[in-house]
Amino acid sequence: MKTAVVILNWNGKHLLEQFLPSVTSHSPEATVYVADNASTDDSVEFLRKNFPQVSIIQNETNGGYAKGYNDALRNLDEDIFILLNSDIEVTPGWLRPIIGIFEHSPKVGAVQPKILDYKNKSYFEYAGAAGGFIDKYAYPFCRGRIFDEIEKDNGQYNDDTTIFWASGACLAIRKEAFLAAGGLDQDFFAHQEEIDLCWRLNNLNYSIRYASKATIYHVGGATLSSINPMKTFFNFRNSLYLIIKNVPSPQVFWVLFMRMILDGLAAFRFLGQGRFNHFFAVFRAHLSFYSSISAMRKKRKNFPKKEQYYKTESVVYAHYLRGRKKFLEL
Repeated sequence: MKTAVVILNWNGKHLLEQFLPSVTSHSPEATVYVADNASTDDSVEFLRKNFPQVSIIQNETNGGYAKGYNDALRNLDEDIFILLNSDIEVTPGWLRPIIGIFEHSPKVGAVQPKILDYKNKSYFEYAGAAGGFIDKYAYPFCRGRIFDEIEKDNGQYNDDTTIFWASGACLAIRKEAFLAAGGLDQDFFAHQEEIDLCWRLNNLNYSIRYASKATIYHVGGATLSSINPMKTFFNFRNSLYLIIKNVPSPQVFWVLFMRMILDGLAAFRFLGQGRFNHFFAVFRAHLSFYSSISAMRKKRKNFPKKEQYYKTESVVYAHYLRGRKKFLEL
């Protein structure tokens, strides 16, 4: 199958210099692209001089992760797109298990590799770990990561299995599935848009798979670190977008109501920690969501909704009240 590895870049010359060599060396099965989101550094010149084998796509604006990839993928004709963050080191043979799943399972829409922490390579990485799930109130979590609890990789997730969402840090997706689902939702701008896309894939009866034999190492936080209140803003607002777009009708208003309460508790937790910018980020996230309710409700009509979508009742309850720190304890 023709495969494209597409790296989105914005002013990330230093990341390309550090991590692109592993991608070009270990991806002989694919055409490697760098999609530049209107960088103002000399990323493009650096690529032309040092990586002539890499194809360059120049986007006209910096539209964030979602628009950046939608624009970049529009004219590609490969069968499989692999959306790869610029702060990732890949390993020899990483593509073969991923491509093999697509070749043998035509109803697989997306695949995620094992994502380990570049800074501590024996541990899973926050953004995806060993595959994503979602709870009854649309809180995302992973095999290998529940909230800020990160597990060590002891081989406990060395199984190829079905997951609910694949991480945007390395999202391999079938072109026909990407187009059928309508691509990434550009209203998200950044964070959780891959969960929204995978939710739509599930509703279209595509499955999402985890490829345990494909390993990558992710730095994480290269665009927005966890201490940046903008990350808090996007995560809280976009979680509400996920709910109103995708939760089935009998449940959507109850789930939204519960999230209002839980988000309020989270905001006051930030306040108690003295993280005032994050407290106000939650407040701004809700204001932004309220102003977008009408537009998001219209998007509900585009796809069917499956009744069962969650792995556990409440990961908040399981983690914070029952002390569950690992996925296998849920």
